[in-house]
Amino acid sequence: MAPALEAQVPQEAESVPQNNNFLNSANDATHRSRVTVIGSGNWGSVASKLIASNTLRLASFHDEVRMWVYEETLPSGEKLTDVINRTNENVKYLPGIKLGKNVIADPDLENAVRDSNMLVFVTPHQFMEGICKRLVGKIREDAEGISLVKGMEVKMEGPCMISSLISEQLGINCSVLMGANIANEIAVEKFSEATVGYRNNKEVAERWVQLFYTPYFIVTAVQDVEGVELCGTLKNVVAIAAGFVDGLEMGNNTKAAIMRLGLREMKAFSKLLFPSVKDNTFFESCGVADLITTCLGGRNRKVAEAYAKNGGKRSFDELEAEMLQGQKLQGVSTASEVYEVLSHRGWLELFPLFSTVHEISSGLLPPSAIVEYSEKLPRSF
Repeated sequence: MAPALEAQVPQEAESVPQNNNFLNSANDATHRSRVTVIGSGNWGSVASKLIASNTLRLASFHDEVRMWVYEETLPSGEKLTDVINRTNENVKYLPGIKLGKNVIADPDLENAVRDSNMLVFVTPHQFMEGICKRLVGKIREDAEGISLVKGMEVKMEGPCMISSLISEQLGINCSVLMGANIANEIAVEKFSEATVGYRNNKEVAERWVQLFYTPYFIVTAVQDVEGVELCGTLKNVVAIAAGFVDGLEMGNNTKAAIMRLGLREMKAFSKLLFPSVKDNTFFESCGVADLITTCLGGRNRKVAEAYAKNGGKRSFDELEAEMLQGQKLQGVSTASEVYEVLSHRGWLELFPLFSTVHEISSGLLPPSAIVEYSEKLPRSF
């Protein structure tokens, strides 16, 4: 299956071969990269598992992978980091999956990043600014970052992508990795794909691809950070809409229509913010594939379905706490941030789906409004 899919990758996407002289040269042995994963939730734990399998295999990386854990006390009274290091398993966020004996959980953020020159950011986006502030002056000057974080920060001067936030606050180059990646499926090594978005340095992109690439997790690279990142961010808003449709039992035709309209708004919003965004990016794993899988099986869809079934009478905060066991929704907060951008720039009428998702999520409209919005579609959109 994998080889056939790889053969279909368009020219704009570059799949990096397993044997890479840049990464495996014996001359690089004394300059091996050290990796820290900043985040240990469901996706952070899976990312650590993927990376750890490759650092053992590739001569260009130190074996050990540090994983920063926001410390929690489990019902047993034990600290989560102690249990992870003793059992090699994140019993709270990824139970039943061995991470790799070379994964070391560390509750001290500064210690976790010390000496690492490859930093993988994978925490809920609402925590990223605080994390970056704590890391200022604490990381290596030659560090490279990659963000697996889906979301954006909205500031007075406008929207700020998480990769830009990392770059600006820490003074490092930051790539992104997004894709059709439901973490629990990758954890049990079901076939999946992902996209690395990079800026200018193709060698850095190749290093990231090699770090994540496995026979069951195919990674390609495109030179379009903003396009890749916005796909990963905006699809969660569309997934909330898909969940409303499921909760109201409107059927597959309606859900397909919502997904198509959502993809159209994703593309239009991305290109208005960043004209450099490439059309082909939306046909990578980070684009249409991620949109499909998130609207079919992600946590945003799941909780939005419950919200609609309850007629909007139970808040998203309440449902999140009940259904996700400590994991965080991204779609509701992203919808709010997107709405703020649309309102500030006078674009609300251009993006009726995005606008309506926020208005339903915040209790201004009933869940049934998700299909009524289509009457407001401007003919020129």
